Amino acid sequence: MSVVRGPVLLSYVAFVLVGVSAGVAGVLLPTQIADYGVDMATIGITFFTFSAGYLLAGSTSGTLVQRYGTRLALLAGAGSFVLSALVLGVRPSFLVFVAVQVVAGYGTGLLEAVLNAYLAGLPSATTLLNRLHAFFGVGALVGPLLATWMLTFAPWNAVWLVLAGLFAPLTVAFGLTYPKEAAASQEEGARSGLLGTALRSPAVVLACAFLAVYVGLETAVGNWGFTFLVDEHAQAAEVAGPMVSGYWLGLTAGRFLISPVAARLGWTTAAMAYACLAGIAASVALIWAAPAGLVAGAGLALLGFFLGPVFPTAMAVVPNLTEARLVPTAIGVMNGVSVVGGAVFPWLAGAVAEGVGVWTLMPFSLTLALVQLAIWRLLMARTR
Repeated sequence: MSVVRGPVLLSYVAFVLVGVSAGVAGVLLPTQIADYGVDMATIGITFFTFSAGYLLAGSTSGTLVQRYGTRLALLAGAGSFVLSALVLGVRPSFLVFVAVQVVAGYGTGLLEAVLNAYLAGLPSATTLLNRLHAFFGVGALVGPLLATWMLTFAPWNAVWLVLAGLFAPLTVAFGLTYPKEAAASQEEGARSGLLGTALRSPAVVLACAFLAVYVGLETAVGNWGFTFLVDEHAQAAEVAGPMVSGYWLGLTAGRFLISPVAARLGWTTAAMAYACLAGIAASVALIWAAPAGLVAGAGLALLGFFLGPVFPTAMAVVPNLTEARLVPTAIGVMNGVSVVGGAVFPWLAGAVAEGVGVWTLMPFSLTLALVQLAIWRLLMARTR
């Protein structure tokens, strides 16, 4: 473990910074809307361009790792992010602002996919991956504070210059810390057909579906939980806001705490995941039946706690689902497809709430919780 301690610690730093970049985005949106003179629907185009780059990263990360190694793939990801941050930092035209989100999404997606794949191949992968994603949560909590503070004395684009300055030394550190690996030959890369082979694997397809449902559930509750507390439980905004923060804090705490406790109890990765999935369903049911807003708020924190380990644990079992050469590609595809679930299911939850009422968020979430439990059972039946 001492040989890889440096790369592991650097991966944690990278995920903190990725979390910071995700956290600042929402805070900067109102200022960007005012600066460019556009409406919310127009600025929303950036969500799609970012997602396009993220999906592209997921579909190409496996090939990059096989042909050029982990170090060069990480340099490409971090370098892409630095480039996009520098472009945003000079306050480009709106057309460039929208287009460069593809580069930002590609860099972010590549960093996440490659680091997930790297840690998945190490001993104690489940614990390492849970910590990795917990540090993303730390960054996501810090990001809004950083952006809010900087907007008191600087324009929005200055925040992106700071991010470029943070990611630049990270890029250099990747080159100095990660070992140079032997790349696969062109013939092997051509023969392997990594992406197509991975997508023909039923286990990989199930894993993609599982993460799409998981991210859809996590994001739907995160996006609409505030509205649910205000409209259904008559909570004041200043009370509902901290309750939703408790949801995200629970998510981060679950990633730090559950895996080590499960390891001490001698639970397998599959058993830990089943316990978390059961806890998710029970927490949603508690929120749905809650007689008071404070109980619903506590249920949100509990829901976040049990949701926390699910994504990294799904990444950790990939080496047991497919052959070693396909692991980076499978993880990349899973990472990319999860973004689709994170867009489709929250949109669907909002559309149902608009037509029927926001009370539907909990039965909708419970349905997703039960679906992901069913998919997990099918997935575990295919582990090697």
